[in-house]
Amino acid sequence: MRKLALTLTLLLASTAMTTLNAHSAAAQDMSNGAANFYKSDAVVAQKVSFKNKLGMKVVGNLFVPKDLDRAARSPAIVVGHPMGAVKEQASNLYAQKLAEQGFVTLSFDLSFWGESDGQPRHTVAPDIYVDDFSAAVDFLSTQSFVNPERIGVLGICGSGSFAVSAAQIDLRIKAIATVSMYDMGAATRDGLRKSVTLEQRKAALKAAAEQRLAEFTGGKPEYTGGTVHKLTADSHPIEREFYDFYRTPRGEFTPEGDSALLTTHPTLSSNIAFMNFYPFAQIETISPRPMLFITGEQAHSIEFSQDAYKRAGEPKELVIVPGAGHVDLYDRVNLIPFGKLTAFFGNNLS
Repeated sequence: MRKLALTLTLLLASTAMTTLNAHSAAAQDMSNGAANFYKSDAVVAQKVSFKNKLGMKVVGNLFVPKDLDRAARSPAIVVGHPMGAVKEQASNLYAQKLAEQGFVTLSFDLSFWGESDGQPRHTVAPDIYVDDFSAAVDFLSTQSFVNPERIGVLGICGSGSFAVSAAQIDLRIKAIATVSMYDMGAATRDGLRKSVTLEQRKAALKAAAEQRLAEFTGGKPEYTGGTVHKLTADSHPIEREFYDFYRTPRGEFTPEGDSALLTTHPTLSSNIAFMNFYPFAQIETISPRPMLFITGEQAHSIEFSQDAYKRAGEPKELVIVPGAGHVDLYDRVNLIPFGKLTAFFGNNLS
């Protein structure tokens, strides 16, 4: 437990990944049209599954507009959920809202999370996460009513960095949008605003190596990071922000077979894999395919969208939503610029 406590302390200090929250105490904040569990009457939803390049089953929800002409080939969008979440958190909402605008959309669980394959559960494997996006493109390309030349991706939070990374090596992805993006590599290596020291990073690496050996010799997995399960008077504002979504009826969801205690928590031994993840390393090579970065004016994660925008080639656009925080853009439909997303994908997938 000492090594687990050490790693938790380091991640809390760095506020890396889904560890923290910003509204008040226990009651959920449903302001600005919070609608994570939105169900659209204008689309047909279908549970689907497909294999990634490792043969692992990836499970998703396919959303098709009820009035879609299935004899024609329509544009499609892959939607990825926040890191540590599942498709029922944020990505289903976005997928349905975009399907209402005429797109075929697919939300899915990253490997090791939710209903998708992968053991141990909640393993951090960024290269596999990235391939899951390409596997989703594979699946959509085989649908008779989808135009395989008109497929885009949308990544929310950590999936923003996975979507960007996928687009660098998969030319079939024609347009890339991110919302409240986290660069999961930089967040894990350096923390927010580079608050993690090299000594702290090495301590986290040491703790992960010790836990890896413990599991190799028969020990059970331990978990790190993730949203806390209880708030105190000393809880950090970011801690409160994530708690209000993941630990209240506003956004809490536990997939069948997963423990509620582990929701959003990656395994301690695998979490350090993000330290070798550099999703923006070749972001400029995505050009001339268009990129859209959406972030909140008050988002603690704004630095990642700004960094990606600075590095990306043209055409690109950075949209900063006034008054919005990081988690606000998960489900607050009165703040989420769905019109901007519709125009972006409509113009670039038409």
